[in-house]
Amino acid sequence: MIQDYLILSIILFCIGMLGVISRRNVFTVFMSIELMLNAANLAFVTFARLHESMDGHVLAMMVMAVAAAEAALVLAVIILINKHKGKLDTNIFSLLKG
Repeated sequence: MIQDYLILSIILFCIGMLGVISRRNVFTVFMSIELMLNAANLAFVTFARLHESMDGHVLAMMVMAVAAAEAALVLAVIILINKHKGKLDTNIFSLLKG
């Protein structure tokens, strides 16, 4: 039964990685990154359940908190770039280099 959760976590992570690699829309890339973080959370909770420990649950909650802060920051940057350039292509982030 635990293998099923780990297989699901691997599948979700691979779907997220494929979305990051293949898409050019900023929102799709952002959703794919969130999917990868949720896949990692599922693996953490699965291993915590396997070892009958709360460490994986605590780590998953920390990842969720960091993901929420990341979401706020990324959305603010996306809004500013959209206001400045008028498009949301991933090539637009080369503007941030300096």
